[in-house]
Amino acid sequence: KNFPEEYILGSLYQQALQARGYHVTLKGNIGSSEITYKALTSGQIQMYPEYTGVIVSVLAGNTKPPHSASQTYSEAQAYVQKHGFTLLKPTPFYDTDAMGTLKSYATKHHLHTISDLKALGHSVTLGGAPEFATRYEGLIGLKKVYGVNPTFKPLAIALTYKALDSNQVQVADVFTTDPQLTLGKYTILSDPKNVFGFQNVAPIVKKSLIKSEGPVFEQTVNKVSALLTLDAIRKMNAAVELDKQSPSAVAHDFLKANHLS
Repeated sequence: KNFPEEYILGSLYQQALQARGYHVTLKGNIGSSEITYKALTSGQIQMYPEYTGVIVSVLAGNTKPPHSASQTYSEAQAYVQKHGFTLLKPTPFYDTDAMGTLKSYATKHHLHTISDLKALGHSVTLGGAPEFATRYEGLIGLKKVYGVNPTFKPLAIALTYKALDSNQVQVADVFTTDPQLTLGKYTILSDPKNVFGFQNVAPIVKKSLIKSEGPVFEQTVNKVSALLTLDAIRKMNAAVELDKQSPSAVAHDFLKANHLS
């Protein structure tokens, strides 16, 4: 998919499998979930890491949010299995969308939860990737569940924090694993009604690939996933986004430190 956390995940699974003797072609930066899943179902790719809540809401089109991470995983698994795929084990970390704003703006407008944005109406400009406008875990859910109706500005994901810092947008769709959130500049508005759901990562894999590649394939991928705590993914995201290291180098160092390369 088309942002740094996904480049890191792709490199982690690729390098761990290559270390076990598998030949892996990594296709990075395909696009949003909608585009990447089409690449999977059309046979252009055989596996990619996806967020379980996105499978349920965006790919399966379910507008009734699950109540837990385990329910989300079960519903996601049921959906992909109907189409000839399976989900491998989920990561301990989850990365949900969230409404982020500068602390100064949150203080000025007394913003604590997403519902506090309702009073600002169109006067608040909300930035997000173009697909945010058409997703339940996006503008549709914000309007339906919280009654929030902002002015929407499409943004490239990489420009989110620049847009907040320069006041092009006052609120933005951010990810809870973004390293910028450790800087102390930004406030995350709470989501008590769970519009953004539960978003652990699980690799979607073609069922026939699991059979043809044998048990070591599945075991290797699951070993990598099991190591991906929130702290681990935030540090790797920081190395790429803030320290400007390459995703492949960051993945290599992590796998080496964990004896998987």
